[in-house]
Amino acid sequence: MKKKALSLIMSTVLVSSMMVGCSSSSDSTADSSQTQSEDSSEETKQVAIVSSPSGVDDGSFNENCYNGVLDFIADNSNYEVTPVQETTGDTTAAVTAVADIVADYDIIVCCGYQFAGIGTIAEENPDVDFILVDSYPTNADGEETVYDNIYAMQFKEQESGFAAGVAAALETESGKVAVVNGIAYPSNVNYQYGFESGVNYANAKYGTSAEIVELASYAGTDVTGENVGGNYVGSFADEATGKVVGESLIAEGVDIIFVAAGSSGNGVFTAAKEASGVQVIGCDVDQYDDGVNGDSNIVLTSALKVMDKNVTLQLQNFADGTFAGENALLGADTDSTGYVSEDGRCQLSSDTIEKVNEAFALVKDGTVVPAANFNGLTPDNFTGLND
Repeated sequence: MKKKALSLIMSTVLVSSMMVGCSSSSDSTADSSQTQSEDSSEETKQVAIVSSPSGVDDGSFNENCYNGVLDFIADNSNYEVTPVQETTGDTTAAVTAVADIVADYDIIVCCGYQFAGIGTIAEENPDVDFILVDSYPTNADGEETVYDNIYAMQFKEQESGFAAGVAAALETESGKVAVVNGIAYPSNVNYQYGFESGVNYANAKYGTSAEIVELASYAGTDVTGENVGGNYVGSFADEATGKVVGESLIAEGVDIIFVAAGSSGNGVFTAAKEASGVQVIGCDVDQYDDGVNGDSNIVLTSALKVMDKNVTLQLQNFADGTFAGENALLGADTDSTGYVSEDGRCQLSSDTIEKVNEAFALVKDGTVVPAANFNGLTPDNFTGLND
């Protein structure tokens, strides 16, 4: 067995803002940052969750992953978790943060695209298992690789974005809609392209005429260097710029904004709350509670990416001794993508819900395939648009 990394960082700094698709966080998550073993007869297993700058109390992406860990620990008292916050979002720093703690944990959950480079760490530490969310691991040459000790999950965010786009096109009163993202990582571009595909689908199939508004000064550049347009804050932790982008879109007449921007999205929520007649669509988790604005609510619905249950499943596989490395792509066919339509948790009309359900069923069975960052399709020309 190769020598493990030796230095230890147990950073448990938790930020107190945000939401990833844009929500405020609750205090309960931070307060339960470590669960102690109640059964002294069993050896305590150590779990680390390494998050992005927004931390595990962001109310969305990271927190949803963290809740998956907490749900597992609730049923497995001989496990305890330590949150580790990587504060820069830089890919090199992210990998270093994992290398610095790997010697002290049995299994490590890594949240975000920036952790793709942990492949070499996994090779050097075969007795440690990893759960990688939103990316596939790469080797020393930067090539995607499957490792026996890494279960990596990516999601078809374009499917959830598609549902959000259809809903926005059907519900807009001004006829102008937009999506605000954080950084043009593949998962964020998937949300953007999916949303734009959904708007175009509703325009083609349901007689809507919604316009997608983009601010040229906030266009995104993806990981290949391609300009993908959209409205990118440039960070998942810049609430002030998020508000500026939100206000700029509202000034252009946009009345529905899909927000997938981490804690930067808090600023978009604030802009919507300070405006009149503007609604937002939440991201990753049900963010309806974050939309409360006096006696009203600004959240129209939320696009879902089900990370918590998939994290819990893989941790349970680890506990059962059945953990296996895989690069998995999860979507509607495993109920890992979707949108919120429950009464009291959204403000969609019954007609809109019926149409979104109809369209999403076609996504689920493969008749409609929305555009994604790297699936060779575009929001103007995707499978099922012109059929």
